[in-house]
Amino acid sequence: MGLDFTHCEAHWAYSGFRKFRKRLAECIGMNLDNMEGFNGIIPFECYDDDIIPLLNHSDCGGDLSPDVCQTVATRLRQLVSDWPDDDRDKINALNLAEGMELAHKQNEPLEFI
Repeated sequence: MGLDFTHCEAHWAYSGFRKFRKRLAECIGMNLDNMEGFNGIIPFECYDDDIIPLLNHSDCGGDLSPDVCQTVATRLRQLVSDWPDDDRDKINALNLAEGMELAHKQNEPLEFI
């Protein structure tokens, strides 16, 4: 049980995906726990970063549009580039970025399943 995506083999347990997004948020100076939807009151609109659509997304369904996928994939690669190569989150993140790029290329949304 957990979170999967179309267009790639990235997979996280729901708790693992939350921890992964907390790590990404920290990379841009955000405390995810302070954000709306994560028990906080700060709206995501207070931040301007290409990773926001991934951080501010339900982890139990929905999708990202092809155009958003390309932008998020590029930023995702940048944010995890310094993480250790054997880090499971980095491996999944790079797989997810590839899936986002494929979804963009095929002009299809990337679905969270």
